[in-house]
Parts: sequence; C-alpha cells; structure tokens
Amino acid sequence: MELRGVCCVLLTCLFYTSSADKDFFTSIGQMTDLLYTEKDLVTSLKDYIRAEEDKLEQVKKWAEKLDVLSATATQDPEGFLGHPVNAFKLMKRLNTEWGELELLVLKDMSDGFISNLTIQRQYFPNDDDQTGAAKALMRLQDTYRLDTHTISSGELPDSAHQRANGNLKYFEYQLAKQNKVEAEEGQKEKEKREREKREASDKKGRPTDYLPERRKYEQLCRGEGIKMTPRRQSLMFCRYSDNNHHPLYVLGPVKQEDEWDRPRIIRYHDILSNSEIEKVKELAKPRLRRATVHDPQTGKLTTINQRIEDITGLNVKTAEELQVANYGVGGQYEPHFDFGRKDEPDAFKELGTGNRIATWLIYMSDVPSGGATVFTDVGAAVWPKKGSAVFWYNLFASGEGDYSTRHAACPVLVGNKWVSNKWMHERGQEFRRRCTLNESE
Repeated sequence: MELRGVCCVLLTCLFYTSSADKDFFTSIGQMTDLLYTEKDLVTSLKDYIRAEEDKLEQVKKWAEKLDVLSATATQDPEGFLGHPVNAFKLMKRLNTEWGELELLVLKDMSDGFISNLTIQRQYFPNDDDQTGAAKALMRLQDTYRLDTHTISSGELPDSAHQRANGNLKYFEYQLAKQNKVEAEEGQKEKEKREREKREASDKKGRPTDYLPERRKYEQLCRGEGIKMTPRRQSLMFCRYSDNNHHPLYVLGPVKQEDEWDRPRIIRYHDILSNSEIEKVKELAKPRLRRATVHDPQTGKLTTINQRIEDITGLNVKTAEELQVANYGVGGQYEPHFDFGRKDEPDAFKELGTGNRIATWLIYMSDVPSGGATVFTDVGAAVWPKKGSAVFWYNLFASGEGDYSTRHAACPVLVGNKWVSNKWMHERGQEFRRRCTLNESE
C-alpha cells in the first residue's frame, strides 16, 4: 500500500468491497446520503400527488356541475333554450369553458417531480452497486452460515448472538472443552481436509493456501477456531498503565487489556471520546471515496496524534496520517500484512521513513454483529468497541517482518463500522525501540 499524499492533516478514506466509481454499498456514510436523497424525492412525489389530486378535484367539480345542468336541460331542450340567458351560457360554455377545462386536463403536474428526479438520478447507485450489495449479502451468508430464510426475513443475529459476536463466555466455554486428545484428533482431521482441498485447488489452478486461509478466516469471524489454550489465556491481564511513569498518565493511567500474546496485541480502552470521534468522522465524511484527501484545517488531530505517541512511546512524526474507513453492507478487508515484505522493497520508498513498524487501530463505533479484526495465522479475533484502540508491532525489534500479524477485517453483519488507522514507521524509533541482532525478537 502506498501513501498518495502528505500534509499536516490527512484523512484517507478507503472502501474495500467494490471497484465501482461510487461504491455506495460499501459505505454507510454514503448510503445515509442516499436515504436523505430518497426522502427528498418522496416529498417531491407527495407534492406531485397533491397537485394531481387538486387538479382532479377541479375536474370532478366541473363534471358534477355539468352533469346536473345537462340533465335538467335535456328534459325540455326547447323550453330550456327558450330562455336567452340559458342560450348564452351554452354558447359560453362550449366556446370558452370547455377549452379551459381541456387546458386543465392537459396540464402536466409532474414537471417539478420529474425535474427533481432527473437531477437526483445522477447521484443514484448504478448496476455495479446493486451487484456489489447482492454479493455482499452472499458473502455474509457464507461467512456467518446464515440460511436463506434468515437473510430474506431480516432476522439477523443481534449483539447477544454468540456466533456473530464471539462473546467471552462463548470463548471460555469452547476453550474449556478442548483437551489434548481432541486437539490432536482435530489437527489430524484438519490436515486431512487441507490436503484434500489443496489437491482440489491444484486441479482448479488456484493458490494452494487460499482455501485453508479462507476457512480459518470465516471460522474466526464466527467466533470459532480460537487457538489460545486455557494456560495461555490465564496469563492475559487487564491493567492500569502509566506508560513508564509518563507525566500525563501517573494520575490518570490508561486502561490496558491483553488481547493476544504472540504476536502481542494490546487494547487500550477509552482512548477517544465521543466528541473526538465525531470530529474525525466530520472531517472524513465529505471525502468518503477511494482516494487520499487533503484537509486544510491543520491542528484538528494534533491532540489525538500526541496521545498515540505518549501511549505507544513511538515517534509519530514519521507516521502516516490518520486513515479513516467506513464499512457498509458486508464491508470487509481480505487477509494482508501491514508491513512491506522482502519482495516489496519499494513499498514505502517515496516516504523515506522505512517500513511500517507498528499499527494503531481505533474503533470509532460499536458493531452489533460481525466486523471483527482477525489474525488468521495465529487464530486471534478482536471485536470492535467504540473508543478503544488496538496496537501491535508489525516488525520484530531486529527489523524483520512478523508474519504472524497477517490480519483481516470480517464482514459487518449488522450495524455500521467506523475505524481509523495510524501506521508508525521505522525512522525516528532508533532510540525508542532499539533493534536487536536476533531476527525473531
């Protein structure tokens, strides 16, 4: 991945599930705009209906009046026309009033509505968006093993659903059930299935490791396949941290939680306030598209950037600017590495700041179902919690890439997922995270 532009405050807004120009279905933010567009069109449509009803009411009054008049006149035509006023009114009606009625009937009341619809249509989703949304539903069905009735009825799992949200009790229950014999048998069965799928993949000309990783990815998204043993789990803690007696956190320490041990993944709670989250989203919303955007309002994110530096101990001056992403229907991100690998020597060459040493991922919304960040190589799953941030090192202290940090974003099943990333680079960290001669340290 490359940084397309550098400025004081830079918000990169990416969407991961379609290559369409608008990509409406990938962004709740943009789909929200569509809701208001549709609301405006409904208002315009109601105005048109009222105009048509008013016109029809006038025509009905004409019809009722003329029906009574013609019924009376035709009972005694000669007597009726013998009255000079009646004769004049007949001439007037046929010569003038029926012409006015004709103009009323022919009057097109839809001009305003059609004009508004024509203007708004240029912002409508296209066929690619509709197809993308359909594929997203299929992806959700496959990943979370939902039947067709569940999808069609809209009875999707809520936040209490253990498979969709992978709550802690469910994890603990599954971990407690695992014993040595089951683990060995499961490993043998797993190797057998992987071997069979590799053979099938070879026949189809697909990468041999795609299907096993895809299966692990989907299992983790469902809250299954967690590999941490109870013994390792017992060594994971929550704590208050003052970051080595940092002046800002001695009296108000940060809430730190161990999410995983190898690689070490740490969650920091209550990192961003609601007002700060809204500020970031406000800056990002007008620019939610596949592009790097420049924000002229400097200083908006200074406090957040400084907080990241204070907590991680890493220099953020050489870090990439904040990247904001909004995941919509089925929004996901395939397994990937954040760091540049040896076969990508020019991954961040234009920045001149070295490789991505660490990742800081902020969750800016709660997600009722789905949307976990999963590490497919080690079996870790981290679930979104608004205002919290997770942190891990992509590189060992030696500078070698840590391939166990391969991760992905699970599809959002229900809800709206906002996240922001901060990638710290090697330059400027020489005395903050000293290197070692051991490649695996």
